[in-house]
Amino acid sequence: MKASDLFVKCLENEGVEYIFGLPGEENLDLLESLRNSSIRLILTRHEQAAGFMAATYGRLTHKTGVCLATLGPGATNFVTSVSYALLGGMPALFITGQKPIKKSKQGRFQIIDVVQMMKPITKFSKQIVDANNIPHLIRESFRIAEAEKPGAVHLELPEDIASESTDRIPFRVTEVDPPRAAWQSIEAAVEMIENARRPLVLVASGANRNNIGKELHAFLDKTGIYFCNTQMGKGVVDERHHQFLGTAAISDGDYLHCATQRADLIINIGHDVTEKPPFFMDEKERLKVIHISFYPAQMDDIYFPQHEVIGCLRTNIQKITDKINKSSNWESDYYSRIKTEIEENIYDTVQPDTFPNTPQRIVSEIRATVENDAILAFDNGMYKIWFARNYKAYHPNTVLLDNALATMGAGLPVAIAAKLVHPEQQVIAICGDGGFMMNSQEMETAVRLKLHLVVIVIRDDAYRMIKWKQGSSGFADFGLDFGNPDFVKYAESYGAQGHRIEKNGELQSKLGECLKQPAVHLIELPIDYSENERVFLKELKEKTCLL
Repeated sequence: MKASDLFVKCLENEGVEYIFGLPGEENLDLLESLRNSSIRLILTRHEQAAGFMAATYGRLTHKTGVCLATLGPGATNFVTSVSYALLGGMPALFITGQKPIKKSKQGRFQIIDVVQMMKPITKFSKQIVDANNIPHLIRESFRIAEAEKPGAVHLELPEDIASESTDRIPFRVTEVDPPRAAWQSIEAAVEMIENARRPLVLVASGANRNNIGKELHAFLDKTGIYFCNTQMGKGVVDERHHQFLGTAAISDGDYLHCATQRADLIINIGHDVTEKPPFFMDEKERLKVIHISFYPAQMDDIYFPQHEVIGCLRTNIQKITDKINKSSNWESDYYSRIKTEIEENIYDTVQPDTFPNTPQRIVSEIRATVENDAILAFDNGMYKIWFARNYKAYHPNTVLLDNALATMGAGLPVAIAAKLVHPEQQVIAICGDGGFMMNSQEMETAVRLKLHLVVIVIRDDAYRMIKWKQGSSGFADFGLDFGNPDFVKYAESYGAQGHRIEKNGELQSKLGECLKQPAVHLIELPIDYSENERVFLKELKEKTCLL
């Protein structure tokens, strides 16, 4: 068969459902092979968006998402989303085309060394130089992409190789049983936990990747130990749980950090140093950390755990739960008191009836409106910190934010992919006006796919997070304000429905209407960010951690 046909059959063999992408002339053989396949091509308006979609598919399904671009500028447009997948631990295969490598009459036109460009930001990058290599390279790419820590892989398929003939067939897909920790490691962890006075569990991104909510819930219920999570660990355990303290939305100085500073042992489950740190270690302090993950810790100046339990998270947590006894030495009174402080100052705060609304009011109204398993897909900006801090997630992977690369422009593409994976669930993209405009062209993609999707554009006409840090650093207000289109008309120009919140009390009712009416909806929502200064620069600096 033709090499491009074999390539597609290998993808089908891996269970690929979608390819997100923007093909070029170097992909035409592959495009023709896709036309007759079971794989659905999702044509996007920018390669970066296609990469975000593939990475999100990988994040939600734990199977490799696939995307496609041409050579040169198509491949370079992948770079941000490749980095997003790599740092975020999302399995994704990035396919690029290339001019003929055996004989070409176009000199160096559009040619850069894409394979070398991709190597530092992928787990694997390879040019296919022989059609007969396709089966093993695709099988190996999927294995590498999905192995812990998951991430991005890249294959380049040159135009002449794609048109070659071959008699090879796809490799058989095999499952690899993950390793488990030795009993000595389990027993050492149990001993450290039982001997601690104030143990605290921290749930991070690796726990969300591995669906360990049931096992972790059993551990928490048996021990009564309090827990918190990182931004990318939200929802692994229902955050309505009576032992839940909160989310580390900032690195230090919040009410939650009173608890982490009081702990003498942190049981760190699935943590990855690429996520913004939720606490800092200091060699002079007595804090001990148990690192429970699929892979050893990457140590640095602020993270150097004293014990590691490496291997399958589900199995290892089960073993620890079976072995451990609830200790009479554990002190939980402090955590109980600080939980009350957190609930009162973060989750139960009463917001004024002013317009534009405060971030806290926006968060609480959205949480009150959406279903328990609604998926929120975030761009990156100041509002993301407020949602991470103030929004309680009830299910795993229902708060899709990026606290690793923390790139702007991902919110809308992520929401599109989430809706394709989970069409039965409510999906809301929450974007700042800056980040939304970086990939707003994908509104056309959402409309073309006839998705029921709500996009909330938080408008403040500035790059607000940087502006806030500019002011808090004592710098003059300069260079961060911009203008915006009429977002209602902008949405309507794509065939979507546009809405504008213009007075207090409208958000909940308008969002409720949009969630009931199948269509692509955009809601323009102004925001009052004065709470940034009141809370983060005043309240948190003046707070006192309870004794």
